[in-house]
Amino acid sequence: MTEVEHPAEDAGAKRDPIFETGPRLALCALLQGADWVESATARDLTGASDSAVSKHSRTLEDAGYLEIRKGSVGRRPRTWLRLSAAGRVALGGHLTWLTNLRHAIDQPR
Repeated sequence: MTEVEHPAEDAGAKRDPIFETGPRLALCALLQGADWVESATARDLTGASDSAVSKHSRTLEDAGYLEIRKGSVGRRPRTWLRLSAAGRVALGGHLTWLTNLRHAIDQPR
């Protein structure tokens, strides 16, 4: 697929390898529809372990795609996650890139 064939679909499309490792894409997809999400909820909804959510959220935070807030509820420590503005843009671009890839594969030869 080229920009000439589908210029509107390609606007903002950008492959981002950070979303291609582990449950990062699932985590960001979950967070894009919410404000703050507790890490235990993210763990349960993505099917990842606590350590995987922690590791991948740290990688996303280092990239500027995720914000992490720590606190407590009563005496129990809690961690909340939120997709940053840059993360929303990057996720949207990656999803557009994936959509364009799917359309290119579906095109008859």
